[in-house]
This record gives sequence, C-alpha cells and structure tokens, in this order.
Amino acid sequence: MASTVRTARLTGLSYLGLVVTGVAGFMLIRSQIFVEGDGAATLANLTASEGLARLGVVMELGIALTQALTALMFYRLFRGVSSLAAGAIAVFGMVNAVVILASSALLATAVGVAGDRPGALGDDAAAAVQLLYATSEGLWAACGLFFGLWLIPMGWLVLRSRWMPAPLGWMLIAGGSGYVLSTASGLLLPDHSVIGTILTLPATAGEFWILGYLLVKGVRPGAGTGAQVATVA
Repeated sequence: MASTVRTARLTGLSYLGLVVTGVAGFMLIRSQIFVEGDGAATLANLTASEGLARLGVVMELGIALTQALTALMFYRLFRGVSSLAAGAIAVFGMVNAVVILASSALLATAVGVAGDRPGALGDDAAAAVQLLYATSEGLWAACGLFFGLWLIPMGWLVLRSRWMPAPLGWMLIAGGSGYVLSTASGLLLPDHSVIGTILTLPATAGEFWILGYLLVKGVRPGAGTGAQVATVA
C-alpha cells in the first residue's frame, strides 16, 4: 500500500511538471513570440526577445520530457490493474512526447534563422520563421488526438481500480472523448474555435482533479495493491 501511494505521488509530481512546463512554454512564452499570419512580426519578436524565445525552446523540451515521464509513471502505477490499459496510456503519452520533441526542434530552428539575419535566407527569413512556428502549431493541434486518447484508458483504470472517486474516472473518459472530437472540429470547423474550447473543458477539470488527488492522497486509504485489484475485478 505504501509503495502504491508513493508511486501515485511521484506520478502526480511528474504530471505537475507537465502542467507547469506546458503553461509556461506553450501558453505564455509562445504567445509573446508567434503572431499568426504575420511573419514580419514573428521575426521581429524573435529578434527582440531572443532570450525569451530560447527559454521557450527549453520549456518545449521540458514538456516532452515530463510528458514521457508522466506516461511511464502512469504505466507503473496502473500496470497491476490492467497492463493493456496502462500500456495504452504509456504509448499515447509517448507519441505526444515525440511530437512535442519535433516541435521543439522547429522552434530552435526558427531562433537560429532569426539570429542569422541577414544571412543566407535574406528577406525570406520572415517567411521561414513563420512557417516553422506554424508547423509547430500544427503539430500541437495533432497532439490533441493522442492527448485525448490517453485520458480515456486513464479514466477506465480509475474506475476499475477504485483507487479514486468514480466521477473522476467518468470525467476523464468524457474529457478524453471531448479532446478527440475537439481535434476533429478544429480541422473541419476552423472558424468555430469556441466549440473546441467547450469540448475540452471536462478534460481540463479532470486533469486538475486527478493531479490534485495524486499529490494529496495518492490513492484512497485502504485501497488494495494493483495485483489485488486485478484479482477481484
């Protein structure tokens, strides 16, 4: 029991690292550099705030790292409940980590292009950095598919293990499904972003709920080990 609680809290810590790097890198720093539809402005921001842009690359690498660690920790936590479902969390999380790693390479290249002005690209530097950042945005949009998919087995494992409240499990399943639908709606209805935002709300609530539960309680007091759960389930 003590080992399971310790693993749960370590999982929560790695998840917290994912949230912190994600908020800092994707939501805060990127928004100060990338200007959608305006390559000249993006290039100007890169040139004027090179240190911030480089920090953004580091944060992007941090997202990839913590995503991979969190995926592995969830596998370790739930493998005794269902190795297939736990493996699904790990695989889907690792796919996201690889895609985000590719995104960080694009951002690093954009910083290099901006620092090379007026280099080999000359007046094409603005178009180049805009394409690199836009491609990174596209990779993040594609990540929504597997980010949604990893929440679904996570929610199912919460329900099967009974280590956490059942409503949390259902919220994660609903949130994961909403994220998958949000990814599709973003491609089919690009002018209706509010739909995607609404669809991802259960996922956001479920993430913060499971993060807090893992850090504070780990698992429910008196819960059995993964092997015991697998035996009686």
